[in-house]
Amino acid sequence: MIDAVWGWPPPVLDPAGPYADSVTLLAWVLFGLGVFVSGVVVVALWIAVKGSPGLRAKLGGEHAVWIGGIAFPAVVLVALLVWGLLLTASLTRPISGEEMRVRVTGEMWWFRVAYLDPAGNTEMLDANEIHIPVGHPVVLELESADVIHNFWVPNLSGKMDMIPGRTNLLRIQADRPGQFGGVCAEYCGGPHALMGFVVIAHEPEAWNQWVAARRARLQAASSPPAGAAARGRALFMDEGCAGCHRVAGTQANGLAGPDLTHVGSRATLGAGILPNHRGTMMGWIGDSQSIKPGNRMPRYDMLSAEEIEAIAIWLETQR
Repeated sequence: MIDAVWGWPPPVLDPAGPYADSVTLLAWVLFGLGVFVSGVVVVALWIAVKGSPGLRAKLGGEHAVWIGGIAFPAVVLVALLVWGLLLTASLTRPISGEEMRVRVTGEMWWFRVAYLDPAGNTEMLDANEIHIPVGHPVVLELESADVIHNFWVPNLSGKMDMIPGRTNLLRIQADRPGQFGGVCAEYCGGPHALMGFVVIAHEPEAWNQWVAARRARLQAASSPPAGAAARGRALFMDEGCAGCHRVAGTQANGLAGPDLTHVGSRATLGAGILPNHRGTMMGWIGDSQSIKPGNRMPRYDMLSAEEIEAIAIWLETQR
């Protein structure tokens, strides 16, 4: 898993954008306050055990209880609550209509990704990988198809729950190009610990090229394959893969599993847990249950190694 993506596991105190900056600042203030309070408690314990009779009497007096036990916690906690809400309010403010919009849906145990136009209509589909331009805020519309999940890219923003029947908003922004790991941060059963994704931030020119390539792929059907790829495509359609997976430009229109239209260009497989190359692709197709026990893709151990490789070769061409 460590080798799967650069930036994995995701660092929690290395902000790469303004929304993560505010969360990181709040975290450091809470850590500092925790250290201060722990120090006060240690001093109070020392006085209670080793202090002079006068100090011990003051520690147990009415003034110490009112100040240290009631006034200080009440004032500090209320101040932290107000400051924290003001500091992080920008993460969840309503859509203004100018930001890029992406709908991310938590599934057992992967992430469905839909790029939206300004009116909220779906333009492109993907899975377990989100591409964004550097320096621009992106509004995520977070939903769930089954149980409660949680979306968290520590480098780019705070955490947000993904709840069935509800849409939660969360803003992310990257101020530098790179690949940022994310995880589901709410236990959602089964292989929850193996439910990750990647956010890839592009410089403006690379971003325009990425968008143009994706739109061109949608406007033209994929080229007819030849050789092993042709056999792999036929096997994909005949062995039931097309019933669960969609590949734009083909007869595969399944929606139960991740969209595979661009699977050949993804950094990872299995929702962020494997590097994407032919070997891992073949392993996943043949027996994903041994890699991610409990996921919803059945074993295909009835296929020969040559047949599995042919499917992997065809999927490599889907970019």
